[in-house]
Amino acid sequence: MKIFIKHFCLTFAICSGLVGCGDNGVSEVQEWMVQVKKDSRVIISKISEPKIYVPFSYAGKNDVDPFNPSKLLVVLARMKAESNNGLRPDMERRKEALESYPLDTLQMVGTIERPNLRYALIKVSGENKVIQVKMGNYLGQNFGMITKITDNELEIKEIVQDAAGEWTERQAKLELQEAKK
Repeated sequence: MKIFIKHFCLTFAICSGLVGCGDNGVSEVQEWMVQVKKDSRVIISKISEPKIYVPFSYAGKNDVDPFNPSKLLVVLARMKAESNNGLRPDMERRKEALESYPLDTLQMVGTIERPNLRYALIKVSGENKVIQVKMGNYLGQNFGMITKITDNELEIKEIVQDAAGEWTERQAKLELQEAKK
């Protein structure tokens, strides 16, 4: 019975609270909104006139197309004929063993001297073999020919192609790699 009385009192309190939330505030708000709608006026600005489109007439359509591939080939052939310096690698020559490796993977590890002949000892990174080379041998992937062997370095003359397709010479060196202690 006590539980019933508690539930009844709680229900009565909730209902009496809801009765207090009557229609008083709502009608005032609705009147205020109607008054604001009457007093406010919407101002719409005029849209500016659109710009007049004037079509562009291209007068160059009867001229030679600058992007024509045959025109480009003619110009490149003329440039090559004018600047042909006669330098080009011997493509018919048989490749040597060290020409299949990039120059930055080759290391000079020593020299050997015989009467009237000096050899450089070249080691390929990642491999456990040492190859003897002498002046005139080729190494690297850019047609590099050995031009000079000293105790501390190996001088190489490479033949490379530039952006225009011309062959040019470039000097490179391999320095002696000291043993790490």
